Amino acid sequence: MPLIKSNPGSDNGSRSAGNPLERLAKAAKPDAAKLATSGRILSHPARTVTLGFLLATLVGTALLMLPIATSGPGGTGFRIALFTSTSAISVTGLGVVDTAGHWSGFGESVLMGLMQLGGLGIMTATSLLGLVVARRLGLRSRLLVAAETGTLDLGTIRRLLYNVLRISLLIEAITWLALSLRLALGYDEPLGRAVYLGLFHSISAYNNGGFALWPDSLVRFGADVWLLAPITIAFVLGALGFPVLLELLRGRGPSGLSVHTRLTLLAFGVLAIAGPALVLFGEWNNQLSLGIHGGAGSRLTAGIFSGLTAGSAGFNVIDYGAVNPVTLLGTDLLMFIGGGSGGTAGGIKVGTVAVLALAVISEVRGDDDTEVFGRRLTTTTIRQALTVTVLATAGVLLGTFALLALSPVEFDAGLFEVVSAFSSSGLSTGITGSLPAPAQYLLSALMFIGRVGPVTAATALALRQSRKLYRYPETRPLVG
Repeated sequence: MPLIKSNPGSDNGSRSAGNPLERLAKAAKPDAAKLATSGRILSHPARTVTLGFLLATLVGTALLMLPIATSGPGGTGFRIALFTSTSAISVTGLGVVDTAGHWSGFGESVLMGLMQLGGLGIMTATSLLGLVVARRLGLRSRLLVAAETGTLDLGTIRRLLYNVLRISLLIEAITWLALSLRLALGYDEPLGRAVYLGLFHSISAYNNGGFALWPDSLVRFGADVWLLAPITIAFVLGALGFPVLLELLRGRGPSGLSVHTRLTLLAFGVLAIAGPALVLFGEWNNQLSLGIHGGAGSRLTAGIFSGLTAGSAGFNVIDYGAVNPVTLLGTDLLMFIGGGSGGTAGGIKVGTVAVLALAVISEVRGDDDTEVFGRRLTTTTIRQALTVTVLATAGVLLGTFALLALSPVEFDAGLFEVVSAFSSSGLSTGITGSLPAPAQYLLSALMFIGRVGPVTAATALALRQSRKLYRYPETRPLVG
């Protein structure tokens, strides 16, 4: 039956306006005026995020160069201030000076602000970029995105920002209370000092910042379950990502969770077992790493924490300059993978690795499609995951070549430092402060690129989706 175009005021027109498919399309299509405004502001959303983080880094550098930011006489030079600011805004945690000894209360407050801005900023930025990408996709793709997230309301930016802030501050507040009580009651810290330390480390933990106000990071607490547990819970929740947290807080059962959430939780579960197992296996009898914590219970606590924090938190309870090569290489891999998309952790993201692993399994089994949880992964998703991984690998390799050329360090230590910087992990073998100035500038650039790069790359790849009106004949060059 041919479609009849009716006049706007006719009865037929009013009936067609109530068509369910049209209402669904209108729900997915943003208002024209709003789209025009957002188009002017976010015509290049990835560029906006990059410039925003760059500006915040420079402002942080200027504040840390003020004499009031340093505990001793005089101020801090540009190189140290830039490195520290970049490390804080990228929530990495690498440092070229002792955080507790070099910075004053004002300087530490700047670090807290930068870590909070970096953590909340990356969660907000990735969520907003997800909305922008969804708006610029076709109607069918937008509806698929909406179905995955469980809502058709793709334009509620204000609600999105409110939920990110509310959930983040709630987790930080609970962690703050737990740490303050433990430090006050278990270590006889004065109440005011305990509250301050609790605040600093709750922000550092949830945002995966990795900065600590003790010279040995958290080594002195390596056997203290009551202090390490709230820190671990905080950085794991931050690393999972806001989309996952929001779905879990909605109280849906396993069948009601999106594929993204289930895939992220599954990958996290695998790494939560593999990471601690790696450290415990490699370092159990090493008297210079786990051995410093004494008995089996203390070693178990320190090993589990070390295996979990490698994903991007950056706190350490063992000396990574003294660990065995197998542990060092395994930690490289854990840092490179990182955490969940839309979270405070870095790396190429567990979802990316999960997609590639599923694609490999499907290829080995000879399946035509890559499937997970009763759904078929699109070829575009697999290609994007492969692209992000290859670009990140190239960045790490080039960064390692450059670091080895600029400084006389061993290969394994240099690779560890580069992976830590690029993945925003913050773990170190202890060579950061002794590196020459050009090498420290290199690590600063790697921290910034590693924090902003995967987000902008993934967004750019999504926005560049296009459909050609023709296809070339297939060909099969030899592989392997």
